[in-house]
Amino acid sequence: MPFVVQNWALFLVAIVAGGLLLWPGLAKGARSGVSPEAAVQLMNREKAVVVDVGEAEEFASGHIAGARNVPVNQLEQRLPEVVKNKGVPVILVCPSGARAQRALGVAKTLGYEKAVVLGGGLRAWKEANLPVEKA
Repeated sequence: MPFVVQNWALFLVAIVAGGLLLWPGLAKGARSGVSPEAAVQLMNREKAVVVDVGEAEEFASGHIAGARNVPVNQLEQRLPEVVKNKGVPVILVCPSGARAQRALGVAKTLGYEKAVVLGGGLRAWKEANLPVEKA
């Protein structure tokens, strides 16, 4: 124990360094949702509908081709109008994925059981070099 007390600074450096080494893995794990590749498969195989829950300005600056814009604060009212068939997969997207996570709860409450979030949001889509269009 005297060794630990005398060398507390070394232990602190070791703990911080270990945390920094683990951070990328933990951050990637925080990207819950489907990967961009899985989203493309859902779109192609199951005719998934992409719903961008970002604000209109964000949507206009860039969005997934064919996506429909329903801001998260209007989701409860407008999602049933935009996606009439509750049996098709719905992919919820926003710039980072945070608002889409909130929107997932609303979509599930409305009966969209196949609703998923694009993990990492539009940023992950762009990092995967997938096409983005501007309004």
